[in-house]
Amino acid sequence: MSTEKDDTTGAGHDTGRDDSGRDDAATSGDENDTTSATESTAQAAAQTAAEDSGKGTGKTGKKSTRRSRSRWIPVVVLVSVAVSTAALTWLLTTIFSHRQESAASFTEVVELTDTSYDPAVWGENFPIQYEQYRQTVEDTDGDFIEVTPTAEDPREYHTISRIESEPRAQRMWRGYAFAVDYTEPRGHEWALLDQMYTERTDERFNQPGACLNCHASTPEIYDELGDGDREAGFEAMNAMDYEDAVEHASSSIACIDCHDPQTMELTITRPAFAEGIREAKAAEGIEDFDVNRDATNQEMRTYVCAQCHVEYYFAGDGKTLTFPWDNGLTVYDAMDYYDDIGWTDFTHEESGAEVLKAQHPDFETWSQGIHAANGVTCADCHMAYGREGAAKVSNHQIMSPMASEETINASCLTCHHSSAEEMRQRVDTIQTTWQSSLNVSFTALDALITDITTAVDNGSADEADLEKARDYQRKAQFVVDYSFSENGRGFHAPAYSVSILNQATDWARSGQLVLRGIEVDNGVGPAIPEQHMPSDDD
Repeated sequence: MSTEKDDTTGAGHDTGRDDSGRDDAATSGDENDTTSATESTAQAAAQTAAEDSGKGTGKTGKKSTRRSRSRWIPVVVLVSVAVSTAALTWLLTTIFSHRQESAASFTEVVELTDTSYDPAVWGENFPIQYEQYRQTVEDTDGDFIEVTPTAEDPREYHTISRIESEPRAQRMWRGYAFAVDYTEPRGHEWALLDQMYTERTDERFNQPGACLNCHASTPEIYDELGDGDREAGFEAMNAMDYEDAVEHASSSIACIDCHDPQTMELTITRPAFAEGIREAKAAEGIEDFDVNRDATNQEMRTYVCAQCHVEYYFAGDGKTLTFPWDNGLTVYDAMDYYDDIGWTDFTHEESGAEVLKAQHPDFETWSQGIHAANGVTCADCHMAYGREGAAKVSNHQIMSPMASEETINASCLTCHHSSAEEMRQRVDTIQTTWQSSLNVSFTALDALITDITTAVDNGSADEADLEKARDYQRKAQFVVDYSFSENGRGFHAPAYSVSILNQATDWARSGQLVLRGIEVDNGVGPAIPEQHMPSDDD
């Protein structure tokens, strides 16, 4: 605008009339009008140009943005396709990998044979199970006690003494090795070591090699002593002194005790169980039962445990490990069996009664409970399944399912629609009820032992009454011992466990009455049998 103004002004001076002031004035006014108009026109033109310029820029920007977006579309599509393809590939690869894991039960790193005794060798093929097995050394029950190792006993930990916790049990066993030393059990890794250093196996008690059947890995011992004939090795080990037999033991319970090394199937390696379950099945009407041939896989998930967790005795001069199952699996069946063959474990130090010593009848007690009736096995609860990738693995850190919330979830809550805390409370209620019944029975038995001992000392009962009272002690004590030594604390068969303790209490009190000259008739029912269940008869 200033250029245009200067140019216009200059032209006016060149053509103005200088001879007249009027003309000068007129010329001056014309110049101002011209300048003003020129400026207005220029401003309007500039504004219009600016507006046009702005409009033009907006249209151009939109077109530019559209072109830019168009260029990115193929890139986005390409990336999306690539990501989708990668995700699909990963998914298919994972599915294939998991199928392969499921199809292959293990990766064979070493060849296993009938002489692969060392569990560490099995661990090369089954590292997960082996590491879990090694964890059986841990204190999952919370009952370890730290002690100072000695030359006689190098162990750094013991478990709680049951005869210190329950002095009535110590009195019940007076005259027998269990009155000297009896502690809480612990994991399989300790089975051999704890037996080697318990006072029960020292020279005072002259224990047989048969004790190793439940505490050592026996296939190696059988093979060595029987020169490859395991039945012969079994018989040879039973008859040996414990001190000599234990020299042939290299480890506690191991893989080969429960698994066939060629097929990995569960297998029975203890001749005593094979014979015992054959007799038990015969009592049920099933003849010629061969456990390794005839048992189902689900049965085997209990039977491999029942090779050891049972009631037994050492028969004859050969101290042959034998299970008293000819009549069946109840405590009364075992008692009748022992009475029939005239078996006695020891003579009670105080009362003079010829009594029986129960072992650890976990299998027999379980067989009377609701879990057994519904096909729930030992392994289902104590070795619950878990997942390692796509593989289903039975937990080889064998322990109580109550050990933690995780173990409760893995075992109990696969069937029970409840919470871990609820399950813990239910188990606690069952075991507390059992403990109350046990206390009553122990009190009655302890009183009977006292009364028999007193009657002998003061001559207040004749020999016939003493004999009857001692027979009642034998019966009551076996049942109390049976339930006390069973590791389920009443849980494996709650109703059964309480009922047999009720019977034990009745027998103990009956023995006291006999010493007082009172005739006793046990097991009398009502005059008219009661109907407990609704009848569907019309």
